[in-house]
Amino acid sequence: MPASRENIRDFLRRDPAAVLVEVTGVAGSTPRDADAWMLVSETAIFATIGGGQLEYMAIDQARRALRSGRAADPMAVPLGPEIGQCCGGRVGLAFTPVDAALAERLIARSDREIAARPHVYVFGAGHVGDALAMALSLAPLRVVLVDTREDELVASCVPNIETCLTAMPEAVVRDAPCGSSFVILTHDHALDFLIAAEALRRADAAYVGMIGSKTKRATFRNWLTRETGRPETFERLICPIGGTAVKDKRPSVIAALAAAEIVTAALTFAKAGEMVRSG
Repeated sequence: MPASRENIRDFLRRDPAAVLVEVTGVAGSTPRDADAWMLVSETAIFATIGGGQLEYMAIDQARRALRSGRAADPMAVPLGPEIGQCCGGRVGLAFTPVDAALAERLIARSDREIAARPHVYVFGAGHVGDALAMALSLAPLRVVLVDTREDELVASCVPNIETCLTAMPEAVVRDAPCGSSFVILTHDHALDFLIAAEALRRADAAYVGMIGSKTKRATFRNWLTRETGRPETFERLICPIGGTAVKDKRPSVIAALAAAEIVTAALTFAKAGEMVRSG
């Protein structure tokens, strides 16, 4: 079950009297698309429709409806100077009181959205691995921290992610779903090479990255060419992760830089898949 920050069941259990706010239409430049939604109770909100003042207006409308016991009228909001925003678009909002049937539909919807998130496997629960998993946990991704060492996984206290203890991390790569991302930063270079080689065999990986130096990159390229006879697969490897523009080896900095490129790759791959499936 996802952590409480994303657990709609917890919200509805605590705040059964709530209003569903949905973005029903957009035109021009808007903070979110027409599938955005949020729940509003008297004391809390769940999720977001974005937009600063737009969201404040929606919350106020929903809470006035809760206090009056009457349904809230829909809103059509121009995002211009009159509400202190300069997006220039227009947003339509609908307000629906949450009853038992709607609550079940929202739970199912939330579960589907979470289940469809791209997977990111972080191999290595050391300092950088923990920091990277922490950074990625804030994104709409399913993050799995993988290690062969039980003590390291137990010591890791990153919220909102799964952990996987395995003696064969390369098997985790083979079993991962299409569109997964693989980030390799274990305690052992030979193990890094083994996992990276397995990940590069997958043409459906969104991202394959490995922590390392220029020397490690060159050594891996030579090893991969010798072992597989396919040096072209090396070109898909991101090494070092996080780029080379910032010369800072602190785990938190590496994690922040790497997280940006991983999120970009994972969500871009997922979006492309959605476009293909939709025709």
